[in-house]
Amino acid sequence: MSTPATASWRQLLFTRRMLICIFTGFSSGLPLYLLINLVPAWLKTEGVDIKAIGFFALIQFPYTWKFLWSPLMDRFPILGLGRRRGWMLASQLALLVSIAALGWLAPARDLGTIAVLAVGVALFSASQDIVLDAFRREILSDRELGLGNSVHVNAYRIAGLVPGSLSLILADHVAWSTVFMVTALFMLPGVVLTLLVREPQRAVVPKSLREAVVEPFHEFITRQGWQSALLILGFIFLFKLGDSMATALATPFYLDMGFSKTEIGLVAKNVGLWASVIGGLLGGIWMVQLGINRALWLFGAVQLVTILGFVWLTGVGPHVWALALVIGAEALGMGLGTAAFTAFIARATDPRYTATQFALFTSLAAVPRTFFNASTGYLVEQFGWHGFFLLCTALAVPGMVLLCWVAPWRESPALADTSAQERG
Repeated sequence: MSTPATASWRQLLFTRRMLICIFTGFSSGLPLYLLINLVPAWLKTEGVDIKAIGFFALIQFPYTWKFLWSPLMDRFPILGLGRRRGWMLASQLALLVSIAALGWLAPARDLGTIAVLAVGVALFSASQDIVLDAFRREILSDRELGLGNSVHVNAYRIAGLVPGSLSLILADHVAWSTVFMVTALFMLPGVVLTLLVREPQRAVVPKSLREAVVEPFHEFITRQGWQSALLILGFIFLFKLGDSMATALATPFYLDMGFSKTEIGLVAKNVGLWASVIGGLLGGIWMVQLGINRALWLFGAVQLVTILGFVWLTGVGPHVWALALVIGAEALGMGLGTAAFTAFIARATDPRYTATQFALFTSLAAVPRTFFNASTGYLVEQFGWHGFFLLCTALAVPGMVLLCWVAPWRESPALADTSAQERG
């Protein structure tokens, strides 16, 4: 016999809205993992210097600035499909073309052009994230936020299997132009989703550009005052800092340890992927019972501890079983932490200004991944892999400390998780 809690999450999980979250997650994750997994591996195998590869993280700067154009996407419909579906289709088609185009360039000859085109991929990807995040927030009830965002994150991670595993394996057998063309075609499920779904009805359309641009920021700042707003922004900035830096040069790290691209694709990426999927799914189910606040404490602690696995791995050497164990543990922690973190961000948005506020928060979360990760190549050369991963562990601590103010453990889960609903 199932308990009320079990029945509750099952009723939430097996719905059309959760199916949509699978597609939004896959479409959102594919271009990002292409930039952080496939492109560094491509550059590494073509003889590009590790410092230059680390510096390539700067191509992701559109993710940190997407709140600047998100009000336009909140305000104007395009392509005759509405505010959400129109922008979804435009960004997905642009991604399909730009990803495929990367494969026709050669790093030894066209590194500057590759950087520019990769920035374009990041720009289209960030724009897609804006509208997919808003779309997901508008179709999910507040009670569905934790589980829905967990499903989204799971599909997001599954998308990483394409550039992080399939594409790497293909690269050992076919030309890079074919690899990028095949990878680009995996954007088609998102295109199909866009053409089949309906435009959300619960969203309030801003009546002017001022209402679309100014009011989202004004509402957030005045909601509970400047101090509360700064604490929330500080938490969003810091919570994933250590974890993000630890995985920024993961593929070059595996290659330096002596693993082949096929081994990375078949072992490390698969183990990591499915561990994160399990973590994300369990995280979503547990959040229904725990509430988002307590989930952040528990899952964040697991996320922090598992970063230390990389420190241990540097001393073990190129053993496949050790790599699988450590990557699996870290991915499990990442899956749990990301599920709770994404749900927190969704809860913090006002339904009236979904796209702009969601873009603001996720832009801030992307800063470490973009600018701090650009220094990872220099940090590795300075401290070595062992010292680098110890530093990443230390950088994960401040975000946990801020939980005392932004998501206190003693706050009632029911009270915490209904606050957004009352605001809307």
